[in-house]
Amino acid sequence: MPLKNEGPSSTSSGEEQGSDVESSSERCDSMTSASDLDCSRESFTSDCSSKHCSPSSSPPKTLTLNEVMESAKDLSNLSIAHEITMNPNFRLELNTLPQDSLWKLVRDNVHKAFWDILESELNDDPPVYGQAINLLEEIREILLSFLITGNNRMRTQITDVLDMDLIRQQADNDAVDIQGLASFIITTMGKFCAPVRDEEIKKLQESTDNIVSLFREIFRVLDLMKADIVNQTINNLRTVLHKHGVEYERASFQSILDKTPNALEHTTSWIKSALEELQSAVVPTEQTKGQRAAPGPFQIIHTAFLSLLTWDCSKRPLPETLMTDETRLQEIQWQLQRVQAVNEVLLIVNSTIGGPIQGLSSLSDRLKRMTSVLLEGMHSPDFKLEEALEGVSAQISCELNKSLTERGYPALSPALQEALKGQICSITQKDNPIRTLVEDRVQLYFMALIFAPKPEVKLEQVPAGLTAIKPELALIGAKFNSLVNYNKMVYGPFYADVIRKLLFSGSPPAANPLQDDPKDSVISK
Repeated sequence: MPLKNEGPSSTSSGEEQGSDVESSSERCDSMTSASDLDCSRESFTSDCSSKHCSPSSSPPKTLTLNEVMESAKDLSNLSIAHEITMNPNFRLELNTLPQDSLWKLVRDNVHKAFWDILESELNDDPPVYGQAINLLEEIREILLSFLITGNNRMRTQITDVLDMDLIRQQADNDAVDIQGLASFIITTMGKFCAPVRDEEIKKLQESTDNIVSLFREIFRVLDLMKADIVNQTINNLRTVLHKHGVEYERASFQSILDKTPNALEHTTSWIKSALEELQSAVVPTEQTKGQRAAPGPFQIIHTAFLSLLTWDCSKRPLPETLMTDETRLQEIQWQLQRVQAVNEVLLIVNSTIGGPIQGLSSLSDRLKRMTSVLLEGMHSPDFKLEEALEGVSAQISCELNKSLTERGYPALSPALQEALKGQICSITQKDNPIRTLVEDRVQLYFMALIFAPKPEVKLEQVPAGLTAIKPELALIGAKFNSLVNYNKMVYGPFYADVIRKLLFSGSPPAANPLQDDPKDSVISK
């Protein structure tokens, strides 16, 4: 239910809806022998009977304006459904414009002009009811929109009291009981509103303001009530989407695919890059008769998902199947960049200072929190990382000197502080060994997580050197795993079709894409 000058806003606090993966590590290593190629070929060319899981793209054609608009509508519905499913905090909020913005100034002036005209007309002698009648008519339609099907008694009551033809006749004879109509409207609002709005209704009933101010407040509360109804509808939809969201999103994307040529272009490029990366890493053996063994579908799609952790959207567009998760992916990347930087700083501090601070968990926690705060927002384009790291170095030196002197150790020498500063600032360089070490081990962590039959077991198993950021890494890992699992459930058939075409482009195409075959599938059930 769209509202005027209002729009949905959502938070992404990491509480996304997830699902478990049912795969095996043996299937993930399917490129290690030639027999896996035969197994994959058999699976990818098997016949499937389900029409619903049969993604197909139309041949290139020129789209009409209506087809473009239909595709845009499908995409909008898909995005909203996905957000409701994945984000439990998704709700509609009334728009709040920045205090000094031009838009707020324009809106406030337009609203003021409307209410000033209403007040002027009602104060005329005799009163003019043109604006007031328009106002009452709009309120009448809003109240009728709150009615549930079958509530004919209340509908009759509203249409009888707010009978616009009768009110116009009364206006012609200067006999409109505007105060009585306002009282009826407030009473009716009290019957429709959520309990959270009872206090607002009470204030309206007890209001001693003039009639114009009263109607202004009535409209404000009506806007809140409309948002409440939309949010209640969202909550009801969330329950349904949790049961049927996968099927709905898959069917919606298939509808887009049917209408839009090359709708999987970026998705195909993304999967192809993962395949080429795996193929380049394989060395031909005697067992494969000098030929490179083909990676299995699980390994291809999981390698593709791992690449999203370092995906640069400014250089390459996201795959079409992940557009609805763009914000969540960016937040995961930003959180990961910061915890990696924090871990790099802590490793440098521990290796530089050594024994005097070993085993001091309270000191380590303080340094971790302080570094994390100073590096907040490091993903921003105008964030000056080197300057921030200089500040981190200075704060760490102060904290270390305080801790060392309290325990009878000498403070850090100026030369050592300068060396520590140089090492900390050097993590801005991509080839920095500490940075490379941490990034490689973070990749190993996510690789183990995404390939694991039971990912929740792997969340707490971080590689050596990442212990300091274990809680943060586990939280990010859970978010990423939830996103990947749900995405595979929705788009698994589309991925299977793309992978089949990439691996077996010289073979006869299968009648339908790969189904949810527990033996070998890219769909996580």
